[in-house]
Amino acid sequence: MGAEGLRALLDSVRYEVLPAKSTEDKVLAHVPRDVVVTVTASPVKGLEPTLDLACRLAAHGYRVVPHVTARLLRDDAHLKDVIDRLRGAGVDDVFVPAGDADPPAGAYDGALPVLRRLGELGSPFARVGITGYPESHPLLHDDLTVQAMWDKRAHATYIVSNLCFDPRVLGDWVARIRRRDVALPVHVGVAGPVQRAKLLSMATKIGVGESTRFLTRHPSWFLRFAAPGGYSPERLLARGAEALTEPSAKVAGLHLFTFNQIAETERWRRALLDRLS
Repeated sequence: MGAEGLRALLDSVRYEVLPAKSTEDKVLAHVPRDVVVTVTASPVKGLEPTLDLACRLAAHGYRVVPHVTARLLRDDAHLKDVIDRLRGAGVDDVFVPAGDADPPAGAYDGALPVLRRLGELGSPFARVGITGYPESHPLLHDDLTVQAMWDKRAHATYIVSNLCFDPRVLGDWVARIRRRDVALPVHVGVAGPVQRAKLLSMATKIGVGESTRFLTRHPSWFLRFAAPGGYSPERLLARGAEALTEPSAKVAGLHLFTFNQIAETERWRRALLDRLS
C-alpha cells in the first residue's frame, strides 16, 4: 500500500473498546484526543455501562460513539432517555446495531425501527452509523444483510464494516455495496494487534462485547486470527491496498477492534505511522 494512502487511513481511525472497569484509565493513558472512541454494548450488562463510559469519556474531551443497540432498548421512553443523556454529555454520534440479545428487551427487534424513530424524534445526532458485513453473518443470509443496509442507508451517515480477515472478500464487498448505490462512507473494521492469549481469555467471558461474540461465532476466523503468524493488521492493510484506497470505494478510515488492548493498538499505529514518515 502506498504510504500516503495508509497514513490517511491510520489518521482517520476509530478505536472500539469494551466498557470494563479499567477502560477509562486505559483510554486516558494511551489514546490521543483526536482518535474517535466507540463503546460497545453487551446483552448481559445492558446499555448502562456503555452510556456511563461514553459520557465520562466525552467529559474528558474525546469524541465518543456509543453503541445504541436496538435489542437492548426497553421502550420508546428508554430511547428518549438515552438520547437526552447522550446529548446532555455532548455526544453527537451514535452507532446503531441490532445486537443479539435474545429475546430483545423490548419492542425494537432490529436497527431499522430505531433509526426511523430517531428521525421522527428530530434526528438528534449529527452522525449515525450502521453495520456492514463483508463476511457472512452467523444468523442472517448475505442477501438479507445487504438488503438491510440498503433499507437503513437513508437513516444513517456512515457504515462500519464488521471484522474481516480476507482482503479479497473485503474488496468484493465494498464493490458490491457500491454497485447497489449504497454511497455512505465506510469505516473498515480491522482487528488490532491483539495477543492470542488475551483474545482467548476474553472469548471465554460472558458479555464482553459484540466484537468478541461475533468472532467466536466464526470458528474458522477465530483459528485464523489466533494461529501463530496467522494474522497481522499491517499485512491485511497491505494486501487490501487497492480496494481500500480506490476513490470510488469511499473508505473513510479504519475502525480498529482493540478487544481492550488499547495501549498495544496505539503503539502499533504510532510505530507504523513513524515508519511511513
